[in-house]
Amino acid sequence: MARLAFFDLDGTLADRQSALSDALTCLCRSRALSPDAEQWLRTELADRATAGDFARLREAFGLETSAADLWQEYVDLMADAVTCRPEILEGLARLRAAAWTIGVITNGASDIQRAKLAGTGLASLVDGVAVSGDLEIRKPDRRLFELGAARCGASLADGGWMVGDNPAGDIGGGHQAGLRTIWLRGRPWPDGLPAAHHVVDDVTDAITILLNETWE
Repeated sequence: MARLAFFDLDGTLADRQSALSDALTCLCRSRALSPDAEQWLRTELADRATAGDFARLREAFGLETSAADLWQEYVDLMADAVTCRPEILEGLARLRAAAWTIGVITNGASDIQRAKLAGTGLASLVDGVAVSGDLEIRKPDRRLFELGAARCGASLADGGWMVGDNPAGDIGGGHQAGLRTIWLRGRPWPDGLPAAHHVVDDVTDAITILLNETWE
């Protein structure tokens, strides 16, 4: 099996929820949006955000600012607000030092996900990134995993690992891609989904499992 490990971004390597709250607070203040518009944004963007969401916001609340300007401000605010804990960055550096290839496979718009990777310092620690917005396909689609492997200079045929918090997208998708899986506990587990190979409470525990892997 190849020393290839894929990680999800939001909710796994980076804390999207606190960043989202901070970014929307700043955006609504800078654009003087109404409480109703702020609540709309917090509801609509709870799981993911796209430029189209801001077009709908503009239409729903009669805003004069262009959707493109609102989206770009949101991307910039998210990149500034999103964080990755130092121990996670250190763990990934240890994986690289142990000859692991590290990829990120994430659902979301390409520009914002890459802005988050740059803003957190993760970009310099990963070998390849596949974002659903690159191909307009989402995890658990196997093609996104194939793209991730190719961008890491690897092949799914050689095996590897997927680490993430989403049972269907990360663990189900990882299984379909022929990868071993580590689930970051939290979300409800759907009926009928095969179990992950390991279950952890923190992504640093997943990194420890990978570092302790023995290789033939």
